[in-house]
Amino acid sequence: MNQLNLFVELTRLKKPIGYMLLFWPCSWGLTIAYDFSSNLYVYFFYLLLFFLGSVLMRSAGCIVNDVLDRKFDKKVLRTKDRPIASGKISIKLALLYSGVLCLIAFLVLINFNFFTIIIALASMPLAFTYPLMKRFTYWPQLFLGVTFNYGLLLGWTSINEEISLIPIIFYLGAIFWTLGYDTIYGFQDIEDDEIIGVKSTSIKFKQNPKIFLSTCYLIFTLLFIFTGIELDFNNYFFIGAMAVFFHLSVIQIMNFNIKDREKCLKIFKSNNFLGLIILICILVGKLG
Repeated sequence: MNQLNLFVELTRLKKPIGYMLLFWPCSWGLTIAYDFSSNLYVYFFYLLLFFLGSVLMRSAGCIVNDVLDRKFDKKVLRTKDRPIASGKISIKLALLYSGVLCLIAFLVLINFNFFTIIIALASMPLAFTYPLMKRFTYWPQLFLGVTFNYGLLLGWTSINEEISLIPIIFYLGAIFWTLGYDTIYGFQDIEDDEIIGVKSTSIKFKQNPKIFLSTCYLIFTLLFIFTGIELDFNNYFFIGAMAVFFHLSVIQIMNFNIKDREKCLKIFKSNNFLGLIILICILVGKLG
C-alpha cells in the first residue's frame, strides 16, 4: 500500500489539472475534425483513448521531470518532499514505472491510424526534454506549450490523416494559452527559482507580468476566433469565444497577484474549466 501511495504521489494522479490540460487540446482537435453526421461511437471512443493517453503520458512525464530535477526539487519548498527528491523512491524504480506507463500509452496509441502514430512518436523528444529547458532559457513555458498542445494536431490527424492550416493555426494559439497559464503557475516558485538559478517566463516578465499575459491570451483568443471563421462556425461560437476572453482577461489577469501564491494556483487551476468551455464552444459552433 505504501508503494502504491508513493506511485500515486510520483505520478500526480491526485492532481488531475495536469493530465486534463493535456487532454483538452486533444478533444478540441478531434472535435473540429469530426463529422458528427457519422457514427458517434468513434468520437467517444477516441475521446476515451485521448484521455487515457493524457493520463499515462503526463504520469510518465512527471517521473522523468522529477528524475531530471531532483537536485533542484530538494531546494524548493513546494517540491522538496517529492518521492524522488526525498529519496522515498529510487531513480531505477521510477524509470521502470515511467517505461511501463509509456508502453501502455503505446498500446493506446496503436488504435489510431498510421499517420497519427508517426506524428505522436515524433513528439517524444519534446515530451522528455522539456524539463531541461529551464536550465538554458527563460522560455521553458514555450516548450511546454509546444508539447502540451501537440494533442490538438493528433486529434485532427486521427480523423483526417493529414495536417492542414486550420489545426496548425489553432495549435499556435493554444501554445500562447499555455505560455500564459504556466507563467502564472511559475510565480509560486519564483523566489526559490531565482536563488537556485532556474529560468522561466515568470522571472523574465516579473516586472510587467500582466502585459505579457494579456498579449498571450489575446493572441490565443484571436487565433481561436480565426479557427471558427475558417470552419464556418455559427454565431453562438463567437459569443462563446467572448466568454473565453472574459475568463482570461478578467477572472485570470485582473485577479492575478504576483505575491499571492494561493491565488496563482487557483487561477492556474481555473484553466481546466476553461478547457471544457472551449470544447463546448466548438461543439455549439459546429452543431448549434
